[in-house]
Formats: sequence, C-alpha cells, structure tokens
Amino acid sequence: MAASSTPQDPSAFVRRLPTGERLPMPAESVADWETFPFEGDDLRVKPLRPPVLPEPARAGEHGPEECRTCNRPLSEALWADDHWRLDPVGTESRLPAVVLLQPRGHYDLSGLPAERTAELGPLLQRAERAVLGLDGIARVHVNRWGDGSAHLHFWLLARPAGLMQLRGTFLAVWEELLPPLPDAERRHNHRLIAAALAAEGGTAYALRP
Repeated sequence: MAASSTPQDPSAFVRRLPTGERLPMPAESVADWETFPFEGDDLRVKPLRPPVLPEPARAGEHGPEECRTCNRPLSEALWADDHWRLDPVGTESRLPAVVLLQPRGHYDLSGLPAERTAELGPLLQRAERAVLGLDGIARVHVNRWGDGSAHLHFWLLARPAGLMQLRGTFLAVWEELLPPLPDAERRHNHRLIAAALAAEGGTAYALRP
C-alpha cells in the first residue's frame, strides 16, 4: 500500500481560519444538546492551533512492517476469516462492546481492493447483527476516523437500550466516562459476538481456551 501524502502548504480553507484565536461559542452549540456529556457555565472553545504540514505519519503509513494491526497475532482477534478480522479495543471497555473490524491485508479505504470492498457491506451487517445480539443493545454505532492508523479499521460501539443520553455523536465520548465493564462480562460479550460471526463463516478465536 502506498503511503498517503498531505499538502505541504495550508489550503485556502485553512488560511481563512482565525488561527491562534479563541473561537466564540455559537449561540446554539452542542453544549445545549441533551447528549452532551458535560455541563457548566465556563465552557470555552480552545484557540485554533496553526496547521502542522506535512502531517506526521500515521501508524503503518509506510507499510505493514510498522503496522500494529499487521503485527498483532491472529490469535488475539475475536473472529477472523481469510480476509477480515474483528478485534477488541485494548483490555478495557466502558460499553457492552467496542470492537474493530479490519482487513487482514494492509489497506486503507481508498486502496481497498474491489474484492474486499464488495465484502465490506455484508460483513458490517454481520458484525452489527452480532453486537445487537448482546443483551439490551439498542443501536450499534459504526465509525471510521483513520487519523491514528493507516490500516483501515471500523469502530463498532454498542449503545445500551434506554440510555437516551448516549445517543448520537457523543457515544464515543461517553465511552471514556462510564464505569468500566467487569472483565468477565466483557469477555463473555466478546465470545457471544465471535460465535455469532463464526456461525456464518470464519473462526471464533475468542472461543478458544
């Protein structure tokens, strides 16, 4: 996979921004949303920092040799088939499930081969169904950011039923704030997800001793 490149000079969009200045809070801001996790009268927008160009390389930007995903043993995955893997995120979770769907080959989205691209939609559906199969899950949020790693990865976050305050774009922030899930429960949920995926193909590594 060829390393992506970023511009050497700020774009017209970036040049128009009030770099170095503190941006005002808008009259109607996200702080007024029911789902916003914080409260208080002294919330302020941080000053906008100058651009960093060229951008620092992401993990795995220069190839699979330095890629964390490529160097992670398959035995640490929850589930995998010949082309994809589903991994836990770290060793702690504050939601019923937070997992990563990733290709086994070292690709970003723009370079994903046509064969893998054709598999992606149905596989995301399978992964969502597997997470929805856990007890008390209302929604599964699927996110792709890609600023930390050059290896394509989709986040799947389980939103517990009834917790309306966790709806929408702040679920990933709430995931940093809630009490940690008991480890036994986290592992149990991982086994259920892996088994559900393996029922339609692939190997459930989470079920191995």
